[in-house]
Amino acid sequence: MSNRRTAYIVHNTNETKIQLSLSLDGGPLDLLPKTAEFENSDPDCDGDDRDPPANQDAKTHASQISNLQHIWIWTGIGFLDHMLHAWAKHAGWSLRLRCKGDLAIDDHHTTEDTFLALGTAFTTALGPRTGLARFGHAYAPLDEALSRAVLDISSRPFFVGDFGFHGPMMGTLNTQMIHHGLGSWAQNAGVTLHVDVLKGENDHHRSESAFKALAVACKGACERVAGREGEVVSTKGVL
Repeated sequence: MSNRRTAYIVHNTNETKIQLSLSLDGGPLDLLPKTAEFENSDPDCDGDDRDPPANQDAKTHASQISNLQHIWIWTGIGFLDHMLHAWAKHAGWSLRLRCKGDLAIDDHHTTEDTFLALGTAFTTALGPRTGLARFGHAYAPLDEALSRAVLDISSRPFFVGDFGFHGPMMGTLNTQMIHHGLGSWAQNAGVTLHVDVLKGENDHHRSESAFKALAVACKGACERVAGREGEVVSTKGVL
């Protein structure tokens, strides 16, 4: 696939080490480069609950490789991986992401920095904000749950979310981090984002339907519109 919009991001702090490769248009992605942060004495290690596998060809709970998409995700937080997998899959992205975070403390820094890095990768891959549909919206159900996402590639970072989770945790992920994470992503992605869970009894279903709606909204907003090449889709003349 030619003219793909891609980015490679390294996001290292005292709290997290993140490598991320993103293609907004799907297709194959190279393996993430070997670095000291992710070296493992056993190259065939399948990882544990925290550290990502050294072997990036290893099948994991959040990996899916085809001719159309390469998805391979490991943050050490299983439910977060599951949501990122759903997001990438239904947005049509290819995404390779691995993170080592301070999970001995809690899930906050790992989740926040993962979303920040993904936001940076999104805006980097997107490049000049011209010739785009700009706006995207979608509804997505999952059994009894129904969510709506509305996205504007506006360069005006803003996030509003209403998830109405019933419990404090989903797996090892604090439910508060869904809201905080998406707000962090919107900030670094430079987008205006509204996500609302409209109904649903099961928190897993509520969250997954929200991420699927977001994915489809992202796919629509990022579409390149034939005949609008180079056009800024704004009355201001700049985004």
